[in-house]
Amino acid sequence: MKKKIIIIDDHPLFRESTKQMVDRLTAFEVVGMAGDAKEGEQLVMSLKPDLAIVDLSLPDKSGLQLTRTLTTLLPELKVVIVSMHTKIDYIIKALRAGALGYVVKDSVAKSLNDCLQATINGEYFLDPALSQEIAPKLIDVTEEDNGTNSAYGDLSPREQEVLRLLAKGMPTKEIADKLTISTKTVANHRMNIMTKLDLHNTAALVHYAAKLGLLGDVS
Repeated sequence: MKKKIIIIDDHPLFRESTKQMVDRLTAFEVVGMAGDAKEGEQLVMSLKPDLAIVDLSLPDKSGLQLTRTLTTLLPELKVVIVSMHTKIDYIIKALRAGALGYVVKDSVAKSLNDCLQATINGEYFLDPALSQEIAPKLIDVTEEDNGTNSAYGDLSPREQEVLRLLAKGMPTKEIADKLTISTKTVANHRMNIMTKLDLHNTAALVHYAAKLGLLGDVS
């Protein structure tokens, strides 16, 4: 069965050309297209695609905001950001918003297939055209991210435990049963964790936990 894709971009020519490229791939099909964030969100919630290709710059909301919204509403949705921007700041923000892929529009024809194949399997993909430029900068960014360890230390022992269980994909009810607390208490812990760590969706939470090596700590 082909994986379903929605394209959200305010440029009709780009939407159509990208659709034509996807249509030539045997593993994917475009099931809908939208020209702004509002229409795109409605399409995603209606059609429940496997992957969304989202323009970074949309007329009514940024692609980053839309990505956060979509990955919160549909945690299993994979998002690929397409943009004319090549600055490291945009790329880092896209990944932190929940996107798995980032492709420069000028490179879509060359990179689209590899990007879709990687991201649909839950792997990160950065446009190869960016690799040489951003690799040294990413090293600097990861050094800044060492601050995540201190942020984790700000969590209470119970919040750390809930974080590890959430990151492993355990449902709220199971966490409540395992820790002998109410589901409301689990929800409160989750909200506190998100606030303290400045995370906005489950994908970001899992990524954060993975960076700290927490995913293997829970049986």
